[in-house]
Amino acid sequence: MGAHSQLGEFEQLVLLAILQLDDEAFGPAVGGLLEEAADRPVSRGALYSALSRLEQKGFVEWEVEAATSERGGNRSRRFSVTEPGLEALRSARQALLNLWEGLDAKLDGRAR
Repeated sequence: MGAHSQLGEFEQLVLLAILQLDDEAFGPAVGGLLEEAADRPVSRGALYSALSRLEQKGFVEWEVEAATSERGGNRSRRFSVTEPGLEALRSARQALLNLWEGLDAKLDGRAR
């Protein structure tokens, strides 16, 4: 069973958002990017549940950052994607690319 089978759609989106944000991958920023880029509401509970699952799978890790005035004086966790997380994304991407192969005409409405 490949790594992609362990990765749900929302988990993929979370990993991709963390990669996009790089050094700014704090929870609220991840949620904000998901809402903007994926055009879907993201509750704090759903986001942190997904982050917890991803950590348990070894796909993300985090470190506590010092408090800053930008974060209201609060310490915060900055997330990063691990090598197993990157591999899971690569596997999931390849599986999707394999399934998308040859479907452009059907999806564009040109063929039935």
